[in-house]
Amino acid sequence: MLLDLILQVPAATDSTAAASVQSINYLSLLLKGGFVIYPIMALLLVTLFMAAERYLFIKENSKIDSNFLRSLKDNILRGDIRTAASLCKGTNKPISRILEKGIARVGKPVKDIESAMEIQSNLEISKMEKNMGYLGLIAGVAPTLGFVGTISGIIRIFYEISVTGNFSIETISNGLYEKMISSFSGLVVGLLAYSFYHGINMMIDKFSINLQATVMDFFDTLNEPIR
Repeated sequence: MLLDLILQVPAATDSTAAASVQSINYLSLLLKGGFVIYPIMALLLVTLFMAAERYLFIKENSKIDSNFLRSLKDNILRGDIRTAASLCKGTNKPISRILEKGIARVGKPVKDIESAMEIQSNLEISKMEKNMGYLGLIAGVAPTLGFVGTISGIIRIFYEISVTGNFSIETISNGLYEKMISSFSGLVVGLLAYSFYHGINMMIDKFSINLQATVMDFFDTLNEPIR
């Protein structure tokens, strides 16, 4: 009986410790990262909002309707430029606005048509790239804030040691794990911002390639004889 009681005490202690580890409140643990946690969390919210907004905007505006292009090509081949222009005006998409600039200059030198369409293309691409610089900025600022929080915490730990003279492993480890939270949080937010930045830019590059192919097909259509 005595032996069983002795064996049960460590087991109970281990189970209690395990339960306490499992019941960690991650939000309270996160807030122990110091004052820099608050701007890092603000940057996280900004990152998620901007990434979602840009993704939805680009996904919606980068669509190129094959039926629209087919109807536009048929009108141009029939020489019905007015209907083609009206079709572009009625389709509120970047590609339609670009093609409208070219159709409005049909009959003028090719260089004038190319110049007008290129300017409009640059305007449409710039609309898609709006605020993308902020994501790139957050990708660099968030990890730096995390490191600032860690260094600030280490300075405070050693200052307290110098004042109190309490140089123990517990004091140092408690302070360090709290301050490493800020570095971890900053790196996570920076990684998210970096990934979103390059992922959205890949979407813009894909749209740009499709746009070039569409514009080239438009010029080929202009060179075909009228039916």
